[in-house]
Amino acid sequence: MSDRSYEISPKALEALEREIAELEGEGRREMAERIRTARAWGDLKENAEYHDAKNSQAHLETKILRLQDRRRHAVVIEPGAGDGSVALGSRVVVADEESGRETTYEIVSATEADPAAGRLSIEAPIAQSLLGARVGDVVGFEAPRGTRRLRLISVG
Repeated sequence: MSDRSYEISPKALEALEREIAELEGEGRREMAERIRTARAWGDLKENAEYHDAKNSQAHLETKILRLQDRRRHAVVIEPGAGDGSVALGSRVVVADEESGRETTYEIVSATEADPAAGRLSIEAPIAQSLLGARVGDVVGFEAPRGTRRLRLISVG
């Protein structure tokens, strides 16, 4: 499916493995039961429940394939560089150079990202600009409203 590798934390890889196992196990069992029940209702040509179940099965199998592909191309990165610079797994506090507003972010893999919760994908422009930075550094990145500059206050 994909030739692209995905940087992922050990924690995110565990979650991915659990999701695949759940879909391959319980998800497939539930789908098979749903199809079996719909078949028992009679003529398959005009059995909407059967056709819906088969369509759902196709969606389930596609999702499993996509997750397996992601797992196959995952490159596990241990959180934090340990040298005081920003890396995957770092929790950072930055101050906007223009407004002075401080914000806390955690740099996570793309699959763990939740911007509303301050969890930035390592692929996001802000995260990319912060990677390798140290406390006191000022980094810039392109935002929809122009270039923004952030001062790194802390790395944890």
